[in-house]
Amino acid sequence: MTIGDEMMKVLNKTYAPMSFIETTFKRYDIAFKTDDAGRPILLFIGKANETGRIKGERFARRLVLDDSGNIVKDHWDNKGKQTDTYAF
Repeated sequence: MTIGDEMMKVLNKTYAPMSFIETTFKRYDIAFKTDDAGRPILLFIGKANETGRIKGERFARRLVLDDSGNIVKDHWDNKGKQTDTYAF
């Protein structure tokens, strides 16, 4: 599974810093954790079970910033299948 352009529009927004956001995207349940600047850095995508935990794929964001805080490198790595527990 890869992250498409429509999902990237959701992930490129800024959210509340240091928060965990759960929502839906098309037919998937998604949850992501944000960093101290409010950028999503950890993504879970799949289907939520009866307890609300997502079973599917896990992605981690790699951000490289320069000395002035500008983004130099930004990409998402697929970390593989995610069971029904979150890995924080």
